[in-house]
Amino acid sequence: MSFTASGDAYDRFMGRYSRELAPRLVDFAGISDGMRALDVGCGSGMLTSALADRLGAANVAAADPSESLLAACAHRVPDADVRRAPAEELPWPEGAFDAVLSQLVLNFVADADAAVAEMCRVAAPGAILASCTWDYAGGMRMLRTFWDAAAELDPRAPYESSMRYRSAEALESLWERGGLKDVVTGPLEVEVAYGSFDEYWEPFTLGVGPAGAYYASRDEEAREGLREGVFSRLGAPAGPFSLGARAFAVRGTR
Repeated sequence: MSFTASGDAYDRFMGRYSRELAPRLVDFAGISDGMRALDVGCGSGMLTSALADRLGAANVAAADPSESLLAACAHRVPDADVRRAPAEELPWPEGAFDAVLSQLVLNFVADADAAVAEMCRVAAPGAILASCTWDYAGGMRMLRTFWDAAAELDPRAPYESSMRYRSAEALESLWERGGLKDVVTGPLEVEVAYGSFDEYWEPFTLGVGPAGAYYASRDEEAREGLREGVFSRLGAPAGPFSLGARAFAVRGTR
């Protein structure tokens, strides 16, 4: 699994979904004028940008351990306070933020409970903590189609439905273990358009995330079989099409 790809590669793969998801998470979290907000695991900066649109970039900070993705975030939101750091070791003082958010990150940190504890540490009393993860079990068709095709060809293929935080209940439990109050969960729905099947497929070949890592591990024959299997499952689209995706979000107060 790799998130060392360029910001452009990430944006072409997952960024088109993150861009649609970010303002929905901002709304779900209840972000309002006058807040100072932190984006944990900012990636290429889609959520950072949405927060800056709401609060102004000077009131937004962001952290990510990936140098390449962090550079993309800093370029996207040049006036934000962007720093390289893992979610478990944030380089800000206690109580620095009125809102701490993370988008599509919790399944990829080394220790989600430690990450939530650190998010709480940098949050002021009464601050909002919010996050979201994909509904890997069936609500993220772009990924589900890929992994279903992979499983038909390779029974040992992994699938992201094994992710720990893939349901509202799992996120609620994580927030409650972290001592957060007034915990609320809910779905966030997005839809993404593709101009062609090739526009959908090409980002899988760029090595981003678990799907990209799996694709890179296969030989040319297996890659072509995987492509054909995905194409068939999507109804062999001859032109533009769109795919829906659902994430589960959680919100609580420190």
